[in-house]
Amino acid sequence: MPTSPSDSFDRPYDLAVIGAGPAGLAAAVAAADLGLRCALVDAGPRTGGQFYRHPAPGLGAARPDRLHHGWSVYTGLADRLAAHRRAGRVDHLAGHHVWALERPGAAAGAAAPETPESGGDTAWAVHATLGPETGDRATVRAAAVLLATGAYERQLPFPGWTLPGVVTAGGAQAMLKAGLVLPGKRIVVAGSGPLLLAAASSLVTAGARVPAVVEATAYLGYARRPGVLAAVPAKLVEGAGHGAALLRHKVRLRPRSAVVEAHGTDRVTAVTVARLDTDWRPVPGSERRIDCDALAVGHGLLPQIELATELGAGTRTTADGAVALAVDAQLRTTVPGLWAAGETCGVGGADLAIAEGELAAHAVAGVPVATSLLRRRARLRAFAELMASAHRPGPGWSQWLRPDTDVCRCEEVPAARITEAVEELGAGDARTVKLLTRAGMGWCQGRMCGPAVACLAAGSGSGEGEARPDSRPLSCPVPLSQLAAGPRAGRPGAGEPRD
Repeated sequence: MPTSPSDSFDRPYDLAVIGAGPAGLAAAVAAADLGLRCALVDAGPRTGGQFYRHPAPGLGAARPDRLHHGWSVYTGLADRLAAHRRAGRVDHLAGHHVWALERPGAAAGAAAPETPESGGDTAWAVHATLGPETGDRATVRAAAVLLATGAYERQLPFPGWTLPGVVTAGGAQAMLKAGLVLPGKRIVVAGSGPLLLAAASSLVTAGARVPAVVEATAYLGYARRPGVLAAVPAKLVEGAGHGAALLRHKVRLRPRSAVVEAHGTDRVTAVTVARLDTDWRPVPGSERRIDCDALAVGHGLLPQIELATELGAGTRTTADGAVALAVDAQLRTTVPGLWAAGETCGVGGADLAIAEGELAAHAVAGVPVATSLLRRRARLRAFAELMASAHRPGPGWSQWLRPDTDVCRCEEVPAARITEAVEELGAGDARTVKLLTRAGMGWCQGRMCGPAVACLAAGSGSGEGEARPDSRPLSCPVPLSQLAAGPRAGRPGAGEPRD
């Protein structure tokens, strides 16, 4: 039953799970199965995260399963969550944007006073804002915290990428899944990674025309470890399903190619596609123009780990150059009392996220996990590493840029200013470039431009020093009025309509 901000704490939660996507949802229901009292804290209005994003009830979608792969897995988890909520074992705190964590025993700031009811310094403090509209913030107390914050898309800029009609590959899927709309009628899908095939398959099935899927790699990297592929037959079946859908709709796959420019004035009207060499440099004379009214582009996903890196959590560099949290076999981070699961540990898809969510819940509860789950997680994690290696961006992508190409679209910082900061002002890392150019200081806080800026700062586009964990005291925008007022005493509002 939903609680209100005026309700008082009776005791801290046993576990606060941050993120209600596949990993967080699986962790919360598994932990509740094991007897833990949980808070499932998420910024979205409904469970499912980005992968299981689904239409709002008001849209009247009769068959949301047609927009998803493995929809029955989500509905099973959602039904279990609903039962735990009715029993009072899980509170789903929807619309709560977590901006900071405080460790047990750390000095409490003015925003989080210690009280006997909240557990004092023996419990984590999870600080969240309910958005500027409500003027409210909240603090959730828990004995342990599990991060399941997912990932966001990696974008590599090129001339014209700021035109209306250019969206991320995941953004195109989100528009379809949540809003039942398409970004255009004739959509080029481009970038690198398995998300491209899934996005293109969804778009053509929904009625869009996709003249080409432009993939920067050649998929040959998967052949280097056939044993890893053989161990995950479901992934092969899933990929074959996407491929069959593209064949039925006569979608052309262009491997070893990239969109190096988007054309248009008020909106994208065409793109230039060029062949790439092994370092992702455009091959002169290979350019081809494709007419379109939308472009869905992305180069894989990056773990969202700011909450943990601000606490000093250890990280690792994945095979595609991304930064993920370092965890042990029980998914414990290097910070005591802090666990992680899913994409925060390295991008690997929903199946891996669910397995890790269940595994982490058992570890928090101190209950041994079935050997079959450990083996499943190992197989899926090995496939994730293979996938990352196969789609690692090449260092030559920076040759797509022109001096006037905006790299940071929020602050309109062109490539020339970043080159100046590196070559003339001595900037040697993304943070220094940010201080000198404002690249990464906009509304998205570097999520769109961060990887590109880091590559350019590491050697004017060498791409070799891309991975460096970001650290910021506020992981999302918080109104100053909420910081000044402090949290209300009591448990934050919980609940969403039953999915």
